[in-house]
Amino acid sequence: MHAELQLDNQVCFRLYTATRLITQAYTPLLNKLGITYPQYLVMMVLWEKDCQPVNDIARRLLLETNTVTPLLQRMEKQGIVVRKKGEEDKRQQIVSLTMKGKEMEEEAYEIIPAGMRQELSACPFQMGDYQNFASELDTIIDALKNKEK
Repeated sequence: MHAELQLDNQVCFRLYTATRLITQAYTPLLNKLGITYPQYLVMMVLWEKDCQPVNDIARRLLLETNTVTPLLQRMEKQGIVVRKKGEEDKRQQIVSLTMKGKEMEEEAYEIIPAGMRQELSACPFQMGDYQNFASELDTIIDALKNKEK
């Protein structure tokens, strides 16, 4: 058996497992808002800057537009975003938050951060540890993202 092929020696397995479990921890919190984790990611992008083209949202999330479009369609049916044609480029779809979507930010703020702190309370990390870890992950993401180009 090659040590490099053992599951316990795989960083990717740990990242995959952590991602799956963190997403699972978000689920009951997001259920209170009536959205999924991928929809939450879209909402965070729009809370940062409203009225964005679908392409920009997809780029920010490192996803393809054909992945983001069905999410947006469901979100539009939920009444939290609207899509309209771009004024300058009619081929472009501009996504905007509705009043319900804007109000959801405050509700999310009251539910999500405290809920996730509670979920991670058994973990010995301090906030600075998470910020350092996020920075290290960003380095990995940037290196791999640049390989795609």
